Amino acid sequence: MSGKHTERANGDKHAAGHVVIENPSKADGAALWRIARDSQKLDLNSSYTYLLWCCDFADTSVVARVDGEVVGFVIGYRRPVAPEAALVWQVAVDASQRGLGLAGKLLDALFTRLVDEGVRYLDTTITPDNQASIRLFESFAKRWNAALERSELFAAAEFPDEHEPEDIFRIGPLVRPNAADH
Repeated sequence: MSGKHTERANGDKHAAGHVVIENPSKADGAALWRIARDSQKLDLNSSYTYLLWCCDFADTSVVARVDGEVVGFVIGYRRPVAPEAALVWQVAVDASQRGLGLAGKLLDALFTRLVDEGVRYLDTTITPDNQASIRLFESFAKRWNAALERSELFAAAEFPDEHEPEDIFRIGPLVRPNAADH
């Protein structure tokens, strides 16, 4: 089932454009890879990974488009060991759209649909030094009036290369917010 949500981005640097939030297609994989690469913060996966993600996990992911161009994304999946939870793998917004609240809009659009499909928890992992991501998910929990729990998932020593520890954040239980609250 493909979800689509359209809205004007207030203060959008592409003043004539509208933000369209929808599930990705295979053709979006290259744009996701470029946005992730250009973020200089995310662990960059191979381009193949983003293409495959847009095929196999499109129902648990969303992209934002302005004038037809992908300017942001959230990729995630339902956890096989906990199908009531969806794990957000990566969130990224093109530099031209940062500071406009687009990442939060992407999360809200995705989880509004996923909650209707039985998801009750948002899980994500974040390195302790990534304050922007921590603020994004704290804000999501507040908007959704949901508890946020944080614990260590992977210690730095568990990685075979240089990597910060990864904490897991669990937000929920999630109940679809009343549209009048937004």
